Amino acid sequence: MNIQKNKLIIVVTALVIGTALFSSCGESKKDKEEQDLTVQQENALDTPTVNLVTISKGKLTSNITVPGELEAYQQTDLYAKVNSYVKTLLVDIGSQVHQGQLLATLEAPELNSQLEEAKSRIQQAKAVYFASKATFDRLYSTSKTPGTVSENDLEQAQAKKSSDSASVEAAKSSYKSFAANLAYLQIRAPFDGVITLRNVNLGAYVGPGGAASNQALFRLEDHNRLRLVISVPENFTGGLNNQDEVSFNIRELPGEKFKAKVVRLAGALDNTLRSERLEMDVYNTNKKLLPNMYADVNVPLPQTDSAFIVPKTAVVTSTEKVFVIRIKDGKAEWVNVQKGLEAGDNIEIYGKINPGDQIVKAATEEIRDGSPIKIGSGKQGPGDDSNESNGKVMNGPTGNVKPEKTDSSKTKK
Repeated sequence: MNIQKNKLIIVVTALVIGTALFSSCGESKKDKEEQDLTVQQENALDTPTVNLVTISKGKLTSNITVPGELEAYQQTDLYAKVNSYVKTLLVDIGSQVHQGQLLATLEAPELNSQLEEAKSRIQQAKAVYFASKATFDRLYSTSKTPGTVSENDLEQAQAKKSSDSASVEAAKSSYKSFAANLAYLQIRAPFDGVITLRNVNLGAYVGPGGAASNQALFRLEDHNRLRLVISVPENFTGGLNNQDEVSFNIRELPGEKFKAKVVRLAGALDNTLRSERLEMDVYNTNKKLLPNMYADVNVPLPQTDSAFIVPKTAVVTSTEKVFVIRIKDGKAEWVNVQKGLEAGDNIEIYGKINPGDQIVKAATEEIRDGSPIKIGSGKQGPGDDSNESNGKVMNGPTGNVKPEKTDSSKTKK
């Protein structure tokens, strides 16, 4: 009985020891796997795996879409210069008029009286002048006999004649002034156009002191040619010239596209908007376009000199600098760059880089300068994702990338 009991104890003890050994082996294996995983994660952090992009030069063609407004090429408000009454109205809103055409006549009876008064002053001044001239002529003839007329009397007579002559000229000038005021009673069109506003009726008292002194009699606009006015943001103004052509569409005319040529550039930035004013002439032969219409204008941005074209993801913008990460001898190297134009997923950069250099395609600040780099299998050239991307955005450029050929012998690996 004791022998069986001892055997049972030995078997139980063996089972317990075996279970403990098996558990110990399992835990050791699990710990080892966890340690290996931790080491792999640390190595991945210390040596990140990245995809590279080979730098090449090219030209970036892009454009921006900005809001614009159509304005009349010429527009003026016509006022009455002298106090008067409206006598006749020969045109109304919508009337097509030509340069010099009579639009309205005014009447001011007191002007006629002033004109007649000015005319009588001329006659009066002439009579005084003729008398003083005759006196001078007699004294001059008498002075030829020595001792008959003093030199002082002769000089005074001559001065009186000159003064009276000047009075005649002054009277003539006054008459011309009143006569000119009569011309202001006829309101004529200064250029070809259409009447878009009429603020007076027959018999209205107009002029500087009239009830309608702050209102124009008519507004005349030239609709045959319009001005398309836009404001280009500061960072897109470089290189624009009066040879560029823009396209635009009007929201009220869906499906129609118009073109115009840049003819006037302000040459300075607006202090408030920090933008440059551009004007295009639009010939409105079919009269579809109207002043004050809004337009969406597509402005082509100038092609700059050959620049390096890279994906936007390759450029890191931090609080301190803008840089790309170049791979040199298996390590990361931060290279400071400057941004240029953007188009789609690509961007121009300028800096101390060379064609054929390889940079990280998806760069971040976590890839520290000088850290070792593991190169992945997805090596691509610039713009492989989208070499041609065209689109329209309101606040940024879009366009095409035209990469240039580079010498493969200069490629650094």
